[in-house]
Amino acid sequence: MDSHFFAYMYRLRYIKRWSLMRNVVSENVAEHSFHVAMLTHVLCTIANEVYGRSLPVDKAVSMALFHDAAEVFTGDIPTPVKHQNEDILSSFREIERHASKKLLSMMPPQLKDAYRPLLEGGQDEELRVIVKAADLLDAYIKCVTELSTGNREFAVAKKQIEQSMIELDLPEVRYFLEYLAPSFEKTLDELSE
Repeated sequence: MDSHFFAYMYRLRYIKRWSLMRNVVSENVAEHSFHVAMLTHVLCTIANEVYGRSLPVDKAVSMALFHDAAEVFTGDIPTPVKHQNEDILSSFREIERHASKKLLSMMPPQLKDAYRPLLEGGQDEELRVIVKAADLLDAYIKCVTELSTGNREFAVAKKQIEQSMIELDLPEVRYFLEYLAPSFEKTLDELSE
C-alpha cells in the first residue's frame, strides 16, 4: 500500500504565503513551518530555562511542524479573508478539518495514532498557545524583514500582529521580542560587527 502523506508534505513548498501583499522576499508554507517549529523550540526553551516551566519541547516542536499541514489542500488563505466574519472562519475551520482527515487517511495504519494528534488537534492547550505564539512571531519577523527593505506593504500587518501577541500575554514572547527580535532588523554587515 502506497502512502502519499509525505509526498504531500513536500508539496507545501509550492504553497505561497502572503498572497495579497507585495513581497520583496517570497515565502512558502514549508519554510514557514520550519520557522514556526524553530520559534516554538526557542519559546519552550525560554519558558523552561528563564521562567522555570516544564514544557515538553519535542512535543511542541512536532505540533509546530504540522500546524499548517492541511494547507497542502486548502492553500494559504490570507488572514483578512479567513477572519472577515465568523461564518467564513467557521467554514474554513471545517475545510481544514476535512483536509486533515484526508491527510491522516494516507498514513499506514501503524502510524495513524502517532500522527492523529498532530493533524486533527486535541493537543495540550498550553502547547497550542505556544505554537500560536510562534506562528505570530514568524509573521512578525516577516513584517519586520519586509519593512527593513523599505516595503511599507507590511506596516499595518505588523501593528495587527503586535496587538495579537500582546493579547496572548506570554512572558516568553516578551523575552523574545526584547532580546532576540531586534537582530532581524539588521543588515548582514551590522550582524557581523
